[in-house]
Amino acid sequence: MPITRRHLLQLAAAATASAGPTPAIKKIEVFPTPYPVGARFKFLPKPERPSVLVKITAEDGAAGWGQSVPVPTWSYETTESVTLTLRNYIAPVLIGRDPFDIAGAHALMNRAISPSFSTGMPIAKAGIDLALHDLTARIRGQSVAERWGHKTPEKLTLSWTINPQTLDETAKLVEEGKRHGYKHFNVKIAPDPKFDIEMCRIVRKMAPDAFFWADANGGYDLATALAVAPKLADIGVDVLEQPIAANRLTGYREIRKQRALPILMDEGVVSSVELIEFIRLGLLDGVAMKPARTAGLWDARRQIEIVQDAGLLFLGSGLTDPDIALAAAIHLYGAYGLKFPAALNGPQFLTGSFLERPLVVSGGDIEIPRGPGFGVQIDEKKIRSMQN
Repeated sequence: MPITRRHLLQLAAAATASAGPTPAIKKIEVFPTPYPVGARFKFLPKPERPSVLVKITAEDGAAGWGQSVPVPTWSYETTESVTLTLRNYIAPVLIGRDPFDIAGAHALMNRAISPSFSTGMPIAKAGIDLALHDLTARIRGQSVAERWGHKTPEKLTLSWTINPQTLDETAKLVEEGKRHGYKHFNVKIAPDPKFDIEMCRIVRKMAPDAFFWADANGGYDLATALAVAPKLADIGVDVLEQPIAANRLTGYREIRKQRALPILMDEGVVSSVELIEFIRLGLLDGVAMKPARTAGLWDARRQIEIVQDAGLLFLGSGLTDPDIALAAAIHLYGAYGLKFPAALNGPQFLTGSFLERPLVVSGGDIEIPRGPGFGVQIDEKKIRSMQN
């Protein structure tokens, strides 16, 4: 029997199980930890970016860190809902469990907080998932990528996000990205097609060789999306992400049939279950991956394999991720050979860090940290000092 990606996935899942007795989960701690917002971003209207750090400690004292990154203007989860869900519903069912059984942890979490259309409270659950990946890799003395049997490059190329309030700001934002060494750009578009077309024209003229990615975050109606997509293609936009709302599935079929641009899904793909259905229905040309949206790395890996098996596009994105969430994303994208610049804009819009050594962006590239787990160390004293 030939070895397929599905077989490799099964082997990788089996590899997450512990080899012999391992220390059980002893404690799960949850820390609301907001980050200052240093520049305007449309989904972060407040001066702070919400975040919840999660520490999982095993019986032998080993610990791993994860992070949930709620954005109420993008999804329904908040700092308060994530914190209470983790403390009151998720943590109690995981105490005493084998931390290496990450699949089992997800099954328990999904029983504690049931799905509706898809995974319930995925951003909250991502914090647990990341902490388990970090913990188990540290116990084995490996990076998370090595635990999967993968290697990562030394760095990952990033994309600079453009989201101007006026057209006059567009050129200034592109120049700012160039000054920081960025060569590739992604833009936030919708709902004004005239504004969007002119903004994209300015960006493409200033960055003729860039990988150029437009994301509507579901902000167009179907008629507008069908009208705008060919015009964006003529300007030189490379891909169009989430042109209409996530639940307008027949609309996605129409837009994809138009073949003006490759159509990516984001908000509508939470678990691999609906991803498979959407591929079968012919609704998308690829996925803009976000570990936070998929309840963490366990299902994100599945989704990347599914997309690659189908010959579709895999692009790397995020939720303006800081620290642990950012480290997890770059390890994932590096391990799976991301071919396109990643739209990970936490370093662009956020200030401050809870890491002993913050992640470094230089020349539009981010260094992938080395060492066990995610390769980063939390400044725990700093975190505990800010808790009430």
